[in-house]
Amino acid sequence: MSHTYRTVQVPVSGGELHVGVWEPTEGPTATVLAIHGVTSSHLAWPFVVERLPGVRVIAPDLRGRGGSRDVQGPAGMAAHADDVVAVLDALGVDRVPVVGHSMGAFVAAVLADRHPSRVSRLVLIDGGLPLDVPAGVDADELVQLILGPTAERLSRRWSSVEEYTEGFWRGHPAFARDWSEQLEAYIAYDLVADGDAYRPATSYQTTVDDTVDLNLGSTLTEALARLRVPTTFVTVPRGLQNETPGLYPPAHLAALLTRFPQVQHVALDDLNHYTVVMSARGAEALAPVIESAIELASA
Repeated sequence: MSHTYRTVQVPVSGGELHVGVWEPTEGPTATVLAIHGVTSSHLAWPFVVERLPGVRVIAPDLRGRGGSRDVQGPAGMAAHADDVVAVLDALGVDRVPVVGHSMGAFVAAVLADRHPSRVSRLVLIDGGLPLDVPAGVDADELVQLILGPTAERLSRRWSSVEEYTEGFWRGHPAFARDWSEQLEAYIAYDLVADGDAYRPATSYQTTVDDTVDLNLGSTLTEALARLRVPTTFVTVPRGLQNETPGLYPPAHLAALLTRFPQVQHVALDDLNHYTVVMSARGAEALAPVIESAIELASA
């Protein structure tokens, strides 16, 4: 194995953040902070970790998710950004390249604005720059528009891990080509006991709060207006249900790249919003982008 894995608990406002740490077996030559998506966990990252030999990867469960699901208090991009700074402090990391996927990319952008001395470079994976959201939608409409069946999953209960795996995930169009044991471990970790049944660790309300904040709040808008950290923006052609276009349709993407000319854009082909991170194919394509960011950060 290229890495050893451990977890640590980091005190934050309202509780303790659960954090995964992958240490290279040969000793670290670099460190990256990896931030997961809106209903995800730190176990989204092992696919990528395997393809980063020599790199220590620090990946928290954001408040309200996974092992951090019991952290009390409001979420939102600023709260998440401050939480991950506490993680860096606890692990003795001063300045680091930050990789964010989906909502984690929005958190990363706000982190770079609130704590610029802690971020050397950004890699924003299918997130981080504004989505193409119609004006005038309310909170529930917004969540349904962006997340669709993913949001519906959070309100359901399951009799077992097997039912959750087979009843929701096995037939998911995003993973038709990319089922794996690592994915099954990710799915099992997402489920927590709820009486005599099970539920996903992420609450629906937390998802609503974060989705509204990153799309309709001012925190992200203001952070991007002040963006100074060297940034790579990675997009894929397919969305959460493997549909086309993905989260960044061509016309909207072109407008964003004009609006943010300082951002380097990398388009990865034949992947969707999930598999860009949570598949062997996606990790293989993504790893060189992250390695390049690490090299440039250390230059």
